[in-house]
Amino acid sequence: MPIHLSAEPGDYAPNVLCPGDPVRARYIAETFFDPGFRQVNGVRGMLGFTGTFRGEPISVQTTGMGAPSAGIVFDELAQLGAERLVRVGTCGGLAAGMAMADTVVAVVAAAEDHAPRQLSQLDCHAPTATFALVETAARLSREGTDRPVHVGPIVTSGLFYEPDAERYQLWRSLGYVAVEMEAAMMYTVAAMKGMEALALMTVSDIIGDDGQTERIGDDEMTAGVDAMMEIGCRVAIS
Repeated sequence: MPIHLSAEPGDYAPNVLCPGDPVRARYIAETFFDPGFRQVNGVRGMLGFTGTFRGEPISVQTTGMGAPSAGIVFDELAQLGAERLVRVGTCGGLAAGMAMADTVVAVVAAAEDHAPRQLSQLDCHAPTATFALVETAARLSREGTDRPVHVGPIVTSGLFYEPDAERYQLWRSLGYVAVEMEAAMMYTVAAMKGMEALALMTVSDIIGDDGQTERIGDDEMTAGVDAMMEIGCRVAIS
């Protein structure tokens, strides 16, 4: 049985939302789930909740920060019967024209972090989303919000404080729209375990050519996350 998710098969719904932050996991359950959700995990503060969204079963489970932490959670969710993972997090915007609180739909997550490559045993590994979920998210985004949505490749980095500003310039020149820390691991574990997966993110920082970042304000963050979460919940139960 799983060590870090102290739960039994059936405690989690087949469709699981995966934020990094336990505070956001609780917020998601309290804000978007129907009344009557329950907590299913609290080990190491990695909060998990199960309930329904529009009457359909859904869970939310904290993953922590970075691919190694998240990989533990994704693997144990598979052990507990999860069938679809939807990352709902934040990212740094790289592409020209991006703005704070925009939504990103990650088609591919380049594994700059070594952990997904170590797990897959492929240095050329290209962790990829489930296309049907990408298509659904893009459609719902066009229908459901006036906020800009960017669909494209992202980078999963092992470093939050990247010391080499030229890395950002390289990623931008290759067409990557954003950088974050967990999606490549989620796509890798999902592929190995036969699960569906999609990463959705709110732009929380705009990264300049010199590596300097502009950080989003609290109110703008809440509005952006709420817009992303509405899409995320609908994709999860689609």
